[in-house]
Amino acid sequence: MAASSTAGREPALVVHLIYRLDFGGLEALLVDCINHMPPERYRHAVVCLTGYTEFAQRIARPGVALYALDKPQGLAPGIHLDLWRLLRRLRPAILHTYNFGCAEYAFTAWAAGVPVRIHAEHGRDARDPQGLNRKHNLLRRALSPWIDRFVPVSHDLARWLTGVVGIAPRKTELIMNGVDTARFAPAPATATPDAARPFTIGTVGRLQDVKDQATLVAAFALLCQRMPERRATLKLAIVGDGPLREALAQQVRAAGIEDRVWLAGARHDIPELMREFSVFALPSIAEGTPVTVLEAMACALPVVASAVGGIPDVVQDGVHGRLVPPSDPAALADALAAYVADPDRARAHGAAARVRIEQHYSVAAMVNAYLGLYDRLRAVTLTPEEMNRTCAE
Repeated sequence: MAASSTAGREPALVVHLIYRLDFGGLEALLVDCINHMPPERYRHAVVCLTGYTEFAQRIARPGVALYALDKPQGLAPGIHLDLWRLLRRLRPAILHTYNFGCAEYAFTAWAAGVPVRIHAEHGRDARDPQGLNRKHNLLRRALSPWIDRFVPVSHDLARWLTGVVGIAPRKTELIMNGVDTARFAPAPATATPDAARPFTIGTVGRLQDVKDQATLVAAFALLCQRMPERRATLKLAIVGDGPLREALAQQVRAAGIEDRVWLAGARHDIPELMREFSVFALPSIAEGTPVTVLEAMACALPVVASAVGGIPDVVQDGVHGRLVPPSDPAALADALAAYVADPDRARAHGAAARVRIEQHYSVAAMVNAYLGLYDRLRAVTLTPEEMNRTCAE
């Protein structure tokens, strides 16, 4: 009888609160978690403070509801009431918020009776790359009583949350990002000689200050000047869209490299595009554990990236790629030139990168970590009757 009485019960609902569901690493991570989490364990809904784009179509799991609160610029206190009403209607077991712009709504969720509130920190803002903004950190500490667990996605962010922000270590849990190693896989081997193939430097990410694609464009222009004999085979692919698109286009034109640079815009075929790259570059000035780096490494690409945030935790300099100082076009050009001149080294570092992802950064490991966190926090809040029902199921 117990089995038949619980068979019709729906799994607990997780509401994911994100600022905007659009092209980006954090957004890809959220979608992968939803798509790979066992449907019998948890249901999901996504609430966007502002809105969502066609990127939402990447959610392959049936029954995931999407909500847009259409938040205007500024404080917009009315959004708290809108979210409170929505949460009272949905009655989720867990609210999972992402990054600083959503942190304050943990209090709203508590007021709405949501039993578990989780807040994930995936990176810091370009205007505050070291995370030293006193007002922001004061708010994070003030919200701590209403957040059951802070989830940093890199060792760097974990150290910052406890050492700088002042969050109690017992309230933090490190969960590393992961990628789908079946979807992001190496390109098939080719017999075409290296000299006859284009050497494509690729990057993927939103076109905004924190990603600093302008430094990559400047480094590529230097590379073309330094290696004129290879200019015809050098290409730069910048995949993504954002507020800096026109400024980057103007920079490309001013450098006279329009014929060698492709501003691809937002794309849905990232794995296929990455398999056309020769090396992946990420010149960010601040990062957590960037999903695009993990995806590139899964595709067996060497990575040339800024030594910021959680990137050095993933990319070992001289083994999986090269680490360079941020905002340094000359150093970035030097690192890229070394791979142009030595394709064998590029292949060796790319192969090592693939092994590292398979061993430490799979989507399965990430999803299992979130499942464990969800289960443990829910167990603390369940009543004895609810616990008995859960065990029976």
